[in-house]
Amino acid sequence: MAARNSAQRVLVIGLDVGDGKLIRNWSREGVLPVFRSLMEGGAWANLNTTAELLHVSAWPSLYTGTLPGQHGVYYTFQPVPGQQNVRRFGPDQYGQPPVWQLLSEAGKRCIVFDAPYTHPQENFNGMQIFEWGTWAWYWHPMSVPSKLMRQMTGHCGAYPVGIEANHVGLGALDLADLHQRLMRAVGAKAKAVRWLMERSPWELLWVVFGETHPAAHYFWSNFHADIAHAGTEVCERMLREVYQAIDRAIGEIIERTRDDVTLYIISGDGVGPNYAGWHLLPQVLERLGFTSGGATQINAAMPSAREPNKKDFLKKLRDVVPSSMRQTLSHYLPTSWRDSLMARWTTANIDWSRTRAFCLPTDLEGCIRLNVMGREPQGIVRPGAEYEAVCSELISSLEQLTNPRTGHPVVRRVVRIDEAFPGERRDYLPDLIVLWSEEAEIKAVHSPTFGLVEAPSPDARTGTHHPPGFVIAHGPSVHAGYTLTEGHIVDFAPTVLAEFGLLPPQHMDGHVWSDLLVK
Repeated sequence: MAARNSAQRVLVIGLDVGDGKLIRNWSREGVLPVFRSLMEGGAWANLNTTAELLHVSAWPSLYTGTLPGQHGVYYTFQPVPGQQNVRRFGPDQYGQPPVWQLLSEAGKRCIVFDAPYTHPQENFNGMQIFEWGTWAWYWHPMSVPSKLMRQMTGHCGAYPVGIEANHVGLGALDLADLHQRLMRAVGAKAKAVRWLMERSPWELLWVVFGETHPAAHYFWSNFHADIAHAGTEVCERMLREVYQAIDRAIGEIIERTRDDVTLYIISGDGVGPNYAGWHLLPQVLERLGFTSGGATQINAAMPSAREPNKKDFLKKLRDVVPSSMRQTLSHYLPTSWRDSLMARWTTANIDWSRTRAFCLPTDLEGCIRLNVMGREPQGIVRPGAEYEAVCSELISSLEQLTNPRTGHPVVRRVVRIDEAFPGERRDYLPDLIVLWSEEAEIKAVHSPTFGLVEAPSPDARTGTHHPPGFVIAHGPSVHAGYTLTEGHIVDFAPTVLAEFGLLPPQHMDGHVWSDLLVK
């Protein structure tokens, strides 16, 4: 494939949990004039997404053009073959390179700014900034070159939000205060992008606005709830104003571009009401006899250096320290200490010799790992027929769960990872994914086997990740007015490569949107 234009440049603006339906509706109403202009003069599409099954996998899938079975990334804390529990997402987690690494190796100068779930690449041709203005830190604030972040902050100021998801946890926030922080943050991000654009030549600039992520979590279903309340109009206004601020910011950014720049605005998932029963799943697995002991909520599970024993002092300490206090204390500890301590607390009661399946950390889907011989050091489930039998038994039992509030099934679907995302990195993923009914809030589940399990969700966020994703394309290499059908987020990386005349490598699962691009 020959390059169309050696001067071609691509600007990618990601919206973290940016909702395409809201953008279309508010654009039609005249609330988002920049978005409206870009859609009218360019192309638009909804995108199928891996976030439908594993919500955090969307960004890695976008970056790599591969499905989770190939890149192996789906959450902050993940299982690793040869380890009994999970570990924090690290630089070696990716099974495939992000598209900007491929472009860098091809001699293209790239700027990557606040792309979630990424780490530094060695010998990178360009600039990278991590965790300056992201909502959920998966790495730590830094840049390549190392002085870049300090210089940018000196020119543009510190990122105004001042909090991030790992610090907040699942607790409630002052919504009015969050709204003001996010509004200031959007302006700061736009200023920083303009500074980066003018600082150095670039052929790919990839920046992500993270402000839509907390806005989705805390403003969304307050006005889409089953029972309306006095705050609904206020929350809708706050969410809309965040999108309006981003609309203005995008306008300011594209004013600084030239005619040779093609713009993509993309999101791997949207937002919807937060109805999930993951917090009940550990108790369900214990009551069903799959997990022996340790029915602790595992949203904060983290890796440990060694396995605890029944006489472990930390187990006794955990039993007397309330969970809310444990979370508060953890904020004051170094990350490595917190990881180890929480792992010891989380797994202290599990009897691995009698545990066939256990819950993995999550805050939305139910993620289940079988305790497999040869993969887990203390595995007891034999691969093959026994593994398949345990999966079938689990799926059947979970599908019988009902929501006492409605009398209807509480589980929408149980997905086998081998069917959804096969690949070399599948052992870094859950074995089963539990997708919850979106009919109503889940505070309890009933089983014909064990009866009732109930507990309020610890999650104060009212909205969460929902498909589909979307893309807006605008610029000299795009057919204006083209409607893309059957697009998927894994198609984006190969399409970006095609913008520079590069063929996608064979490992990519996605396909070039060839009809979208001007030949």
